[in-house]
Amino acid sequence: MEEKNLKPSGLAYAGLVIGQTVAAMALFWIVFPLFHQIITHLGEQQELRLSQQIAIICSAALLHACYWTRLNLVPVVAPFHNVFVAHVCSFASRVSFFFGGALFSALFFRHVPELDALPSFERIALGAFEILLVLFALFCYSQELERLAKAIEEPRDPTAPRE
Repeated sequence: MEEKNLKPSGLAYAGLVIGQTVAAMALFWIVFPLFHQIITHLGEQQELRLSQQIAIICSAALLHACYWTRLNLVPVVAPFHNVFVAHVCSFASRVSFFFGGALFSALFFRHVPELDALPSFERIALGAFEILLVLFALFCYSQELERLAKAIEEPRDPTAPRE
């Protein structure tokens, strides 16, 4: 029995990148107020509502699912070639990870040493897992934007007609 070779389309690629972007935006939307609270209330234990924890984990999981699906099954498809747009994508890649770095820095280098008492081991383990899940998701998203930027920047075939 012959297996059909289905070639993934640009539509599948676009859907997965849009899914990653929506998940990253959801993470920023959920985590930014928490980040602000941590910065303005240094050393105070911050309680996350269960709904916030679930939303953070689901957003990071969606980002990972889209990223790994794209990486393993769908090639990068550049919708067009433009050096300026490639630079914007590359810039967005780095900016998306700045926030993750700032959150990590605030938590581990400024907030944790100021705590009067450390939380329970379970809370520390769950918090560390969530933070690493989010940081790695943002890293993967930044990698995806870099790949897209490289694909958009690649020079066109010189024999192809100009746009």
